[in-house]
Amino acid sequence: VLCLLLIVALFLIAGGCQKKSVLHTIELQSTADLQEFFAYDEQDAPLISGHRGGAKNGFPENSIASLEYTLRHTPATFEVDPRLTKDSVIVLMHDATLDRTTNGSGKVSDYTWEELQELKLKNSEGNVTEYRIPSLDEVIRWAKGKTVINLDEKDVPKSITAAKIAAHSAEPYVIVTVHDAEEAAYYYRKNRDIRYSAWIKTKEAFEEYGRAIPWEQVAQAYIGPELNSESQELMERLHRRGVKVMIGAGPSYDRLGPEARKEAYRQLVQSGVDVIETDRPLEAADSIRPFAILSNSK
Repeated sequence: VLCLLLIVALFLIAGGCQKKSVLHTIELQSTADLQEFFAYDEQDAPLISGHRGGAKNGFPENSIASLEYTLRHTPATFEVDPRLTKDSVIVLMHDATLDRTTNGSGKVSDYTWEELQELKLKNSEGNVTEYRIPSLDEVIRWAKGKTVINLDEKDVPKSITAAKIAAHSAEPYVIVTVHDAEEAAYYYRKNRDIRYSAWIKTKEAFEEYGRAIPWEQVAQAYIGPELNSESQELMERLHRRGVKVMIGAGPSYDRLGPEARKEAYRQLVQSGVDVIETDRPLEAADSIRPFAILSNSK
């Protein structure tokens, strides 16, 4: 599979002479492709993951418009937030309520899908946009051949999440967040083609995952919001297991000043972090672009 070489090549030239209408895609056709894509190799280029879809530059979080805008500038994966409507349609919405991110109010679960379609999303500055709340079905269909979607765990039961992925045959490009080894084991019993973005923030959690599932089920491991001595040790252990490691920069490095942020993103990559999940995907991608060096490892 040559998908990673394509990604890195596009990463190097993103923002250059190519037209912004071109999407910098991650094309995965099978679960074998997904496993190879996420398998740890120290020669691989670093990856960017857009937190809540990476909303910036006037685009709303958890919207297809935001995902597409990011891909016009850099390859990226995306963490998104599924929630259930009153009539059991899965939509993308981080909060349990509508007030912060739409021109509506109240709980998402108190509205039907049809009622939610009357609302408009707000952008990161709080301004109402032309964009509406997308369904997970729409996002999964859109993502095929373009990127990897990581479904965070909100109020959607794991059984429904697993069924939705299977219904779309989306196992090659949709992964799920699991917060402990028990959740990972549930998905492993349900569908062994589903891969995980696993919270592994302690040595105890590392050992529990190792007992519960094969390590190849873990696409990436979230080790926390910052790199310290404990998370550095966890990263080394996970790398030895062939697992890529992710730092969630949203509550930490994303909040620094512009120059400090840029340096922090670079330091993460230099320290061995494989994936930076960030509210600022384009800024992070630009900061670490010097590290996106073509290799022949994939």
